[in-house]
Amino acid sequence: MTPLNYNHLYYFYIVAMEGSITKASIRLNLTPQTISGQITRFEAQAGINLFERKGKKLYMSEMGQLIYGQAEEIFKLGDELRDVLKTHELVHDLTFTVGITDIIPKVLAYKLLNPALNMEKPVRLICNEGDQDSLLADLAINRLDLILTDQPLQPGSHVKAYNHLLTESGLTFFASKQLASQCKVAFPSCLSGKPFLMPGKKAIVRQHLSSWLELNDININIVAEFDDSALLKSFGQAGYGVFTGPTLIEDTIATQHQVEIIGRTEEIKEQYYVISPDRRIKHPAVVEIVKLTTQ
Repeated sequence: MTPLNYNHLYYFYIVAMEGSITKASIRLNLTPQTISGQITRFEAQAGINLFERKGKKLYMSEMGQLIYGQAEEIFKLGDELRDVLKTHELVHDLTFTVGITDIIPKVLAYKLLNPALNMEKPVRLICNEGDQDSLLADLAINRLDLILTDQPLQPGSHVKAYNHLLTESGLTFFASKQLASQCKVAFPSCLSGKPFLMPGKKAIVRQHLSSWLELNDININIVAEFDDSALLKSFGQAGYGVFTGPTLIEDTIATQHQVEIIGRTEEIKEQYYVISPDRRIKHPAVVEIVKLTTQ
């Protein structure tokens, strides 16, 4: 296999960043013809098209976008290495990259991750949001230090990682002021017949919630389902239906979204995990989060 020519990669990276060969040539102090020729050789060597030309503008192809992301990481590491060699010391804070599944309430994610920013040693926190499968793929190639999720890694997973239970919480039911005023009878009977905003099928709590409603002989009217917890709460705030959230942050939800608490149950437990690549947690920020959360 032909070794990667990093000069070709760098020229491509600068053109993609600047958006044109002309701007890149000014930045690199090279002629446009030189840069264009280098990129052409790079494309020929790789057997792909990195750019698509529309009129006078260059747009990265799908493969170009993928390579750009990789190049960005490579040259960022190169800059850090150059600084270390120049100063003979680490110049950046400890980086802590976290993947957060989109079902996790943002307020709860803040509450759980906040200890990392209060450490004695400064930490640069980087948060990425997505579905669990895509985050696990990033964890497998060391793009993430941990994943914050509501469901543990399943046995037989192709990803070598480990579950660590952070905390658990009961479930609180919320509604807009107008909808809450219609809940005259005792909880949970007051939920019967009410419009309901349900967590999406990816959320573990949905299964427990459905079973609990059936056990209590409560028939709700599901008007919408959401994978994104923030969007669910926005619709709940607008009065489209009753919705649930972790009791652990019920005061924040009620205040932030101007909704009322109509009941709560400890019979349904939401559990929150961190998934890390290590059986024994090593990253200082993860150690701090687990230590303070599980106290």
